[in-house]
Amino acid sequence: MEPIQHILSVQDQLGEGPLWDPACGLLYWLDIESNLYHTLNPVTNAHEIVSFKNQCVGVMAQRTAGGMVTAGSNGFGFWDPDTQTWSPIVDPEAHKPQSRFNDGAVDRRGRFWAGTLGDADQNGLYCLNPDLSLRQMESGISVSNGIGWSPDNRVMYYTDSGPAVIYAYDFDLESGNLSNRRVFVGNTRPGTPDGLTVDCEGFIWSTRWDGWCVDRYDPDGKLERTIPMPVQRPTSVMFGDANLERLYITSARTELSPSDLAAQPLAGDLFACYPGVKGLPEPRFAG
Repeated sequence: MEPIQHILSVQDQLGEGPLWDPACGLLYWLDIESNLYHTLNPVTNAHEIVSFKNQCVGVMAQRTAGGMVTAGSNGFGFWDPDTQTWSPIVDPEAHKPQSRFNDGAVDRRGRFWAGTLGDADQNGLYCLNPDLSLRQMESGISVSNGIGWSPDNRVMYYTDSGPAVIYAYDFDLESGNLSNRRVFVGNTRPGTPDGLTVDCEGFIWSTRWDGWCVDRYDPDGKLERTIPMPVQRPTSVMFGDANLERLYITSARTELSPSDLAAQPLAGDLFACYPGVKGLPEPRFAG
């Protein structure tokens, strides 16, 4: 495995949600606290920043119909990158102004999953179906974070950063139902688990907020390797490039002190490495 590469200096307050678009060869990622997202063409190095204006978006995913589906402080919505307009779908926690959606992913039946934070231990995990109906799948969550599925679609992984655990569930692909929640990775490592992705071998990659690293776990939850990072708060991971061989890593600088930032001037930037294993194609929302 090659060492960590510093890809782009962006100094995101809360860089999150990297997303690879194989159709146009672009990497997308968010700066949640700045209400914007980036696009990067790794071949030409063309970099663009797009503002959501007053819209705080915590996670976005591509749609088969074009554009993006998002979840954030105003619930679920559609984002049209051509007109740069956002259209609401549903906001299941509109009665909780302190909460917002934070992270999510699309399963291989085209459902969009996203979870919330901000309301102590009363946050939830939701599933937006392609027909735009919504189901709440979990409750009593502290800080919803990374979600992913095993290559055979039998297991869903879901991070709750409050207790610093990653859960595993039995997953039914056809119905989208969850069962048999258990702790996949407990609170035994420095830092807090944040965003995650699953590679083609079924191993789980998890960033460690305040842990200065990215971990890789085998399907039994055993730590397989740790990749040191030059920043304290790596936030999320996604495989990209033509053969899904490159692992992109976002980071944050929010709430770091001036002395912290002086010690890690790359905080909030974009990183990558070639870990010697490929990722899996990310599905698009079917709605």
